[in-house]
Amino acid sequence: MSSYKEKLSVLSEMIEFAKVDGTIGDLEFDFLRSVAEKLVVNSDDFEALFEKEPEHVIPKTEADRILQFHRLVLLMNVDQIQEESEVGRLHNLGLGMGLPPSAISQVLSVMHQYPNNIVPPDVLISIFKAHYN
Repeated sequence: MSSYKEKLSVLSEMIEFAKVDGTIGDLEFDFLRSVAEKLVVNSDDFEALFEKEPEHVIPKTEADRILQFHRLVLLMNVDQIQEESEVGRLHNLGLGMGLPPSAISQVLSVMHQYPNNIVPPDVLISIFKAHYN
């Protein structure tokens, strides 16, 4: 990820996604905070994202878009509750990032085959590779 602005946009998108079910639980908040730390976003900027959304920036590279999609899948499953609205929203976010619809659907389908619905990164990558070939 190349710019701080992109990092804020990624986090903002994740926060908005976490709000789909009306609330951000402790597990979701902790996950979001850990992503912010990994992206080296300072605490004040992270906290501000809950009040004001920055300019939306779609990750530039395909790898960054797939990584963001994976983060969103993890976020959806962190609380072990999957709302139909979350699945639909996640599908639409993937489409908005320009990811192949069939790959998105396949990821959302196979995640139920893994503990806690966590698709291993190598499986996720192989799904997207197959749809690009």
